[in-house]
Amino acid sequence: MSKKALSPKLQDQLNKLAALPDDQIDTNDIPEASSEAWLHARQPGLYRPIKKPVTLRLDADVVAWFKEHAQDRGYQTEINRVLRRYVSEAQA
Repeated sequence: MSKKALSPKLQDQLNKLAALPDDQIDTNDIPEASSEAWLHARQPGLYRPIKKPVTLRLDADVVAWFKEHAQDRGYQTEINRVLRRYVSEAQA
């Protein structure tokens, strides 16, 4: 996603839309999802989980390894990726 600031005109349009009550927003051109569709719903590939700051004690050598091997990503992102894969495999 771009971090570029919105033009004042576009920001004004978004603010007006956000201020509308739900019952004043026309959604007739958006089809309803069936109950069956929700049964098979999955998180999209671009899913970004909510981050929660925690205090966590990790072994210094583990942190050092992730800092050295994180490449293009931050080491905390890499730790999250490894933990998420572990959780996913444990749930399977």
